[in-house]
Amino acid sequence: MKRIGNLYHQICSFENLRAAALRARQGKGYRPEVLHFHYHLEAQILQLQKELQSREYRPGPYRTFHIRDPKRRLISAAPYRDRIVHHALCRIIEPILDRTFISDSYANRTGKGTHQALDHCTYLTRQYPFVLKCDLEKYFPSIDHEILFGLVARKIKCRETLWLVRTILENSNPQEGVVHYFPGDDLFTPFTRRQGIPIGNLTSQIFANILLNPFDHFVKERLGCRGYVRFVDDFLIFGREKKTLHQMIDTVQAYLDTLRLKIHPNKCQVMPTRYGVEFLGWRVFPDYRRLRRTTGVRFQRRLRVLREEYASGIKSQKEVKNSIMSWIGHLAHGDTWGLRNKLLGETCFVRGTV
Repeated sequence: MKRIGNLYHQICSFENLRAAALRARQGKGYRPEVLHFHYHLEAQILQLQKELQSREYRPGPYRTFHIRDPKRRLISAAPYRDRIVHHALCRIIEPILDRTFISDSYANRTGKGTHQALDHCTYLTRQYPFVLKCDLEKYFPSIDHEILFGLVARKIKCRETLWLVRTILENSNPQEGVVHYFPGDDLFTPFTRRQGIPIGNLTSQIFANILLNPFDHFVKERLGCRGYVRFVDDFLIFGREKKTLHQMIDTVQAYLDTLRLKIHPNKCQVMPTRYGVEFLGWRVFPDYRRLRRTTGVRFQRRLRVLREEYASGIKSQKEVKNSIMSWIGHLAHGDTWGLRNKLLGETCFVRGTV
């Protein structure tokens, strides 16, 4: 595998940092730290550039909070200037690393996404009678820093760029504690290895794909599974024989052991595709899709919150419309005409009704 060097000067260039700042500002332009940075944009970028070039750059502390999506997750928000560095790094290394990814990996990639993954899943349910559905247990908190860094270094040889990757990894804030034992571990091994990356980081999205890229190639090339689709830590392996898929579970876990990852014990099952495959908030059948009940409940709750925010003046009519149209666009990818009409028909947006 050819390793790429001479990247750091591109990452630190004024043009790249400025483009990264403009991209990081999207949707967050009203926040005080964003306004302050862009009020002195050239000076701030030159200072950040100086810190990066001299390797004096140090990430700041994260702001953390929890969300339910639908399960409880810890979200870590980096300071704005650090998010600019994340964008600057990803703008240069992502196209290089993306070329090594298989076409059946759909998360956080240009030209791919949720709806493309659902379309491919639908296609595969029509081709295969059975599917092995798996989910990795606590994926982001389990990501091993040394294994991840080693995979990045297999493709990138630029020492300065690897220093920046290492700096971002080492300054990750503590994540949810995960204790898993793997072959060769002693009693203290899980506590001596640094693990976990922040879910809120842009870099974490590409790091998540990098770590599972060898697994993708293993499934496609070593196991010879033509029917495969992965979105972050959810993956589906399609087959023609139920017994073969059951036998494959131990082989899949044995390979994941080398990445220090575990299949979720309650989210691994082999099922006929005609019964529908639960994937990305939908139940995908060969001829149609149904929205999962939990996803519908989230949409209903979001409508209720939007109605209250509009009534109290927090949200404008345009903001409410944009949010609803985004949801409708997502729901339109399944058989949800009746659901959309029911929920929207029961919701009335009026000012001053709270």
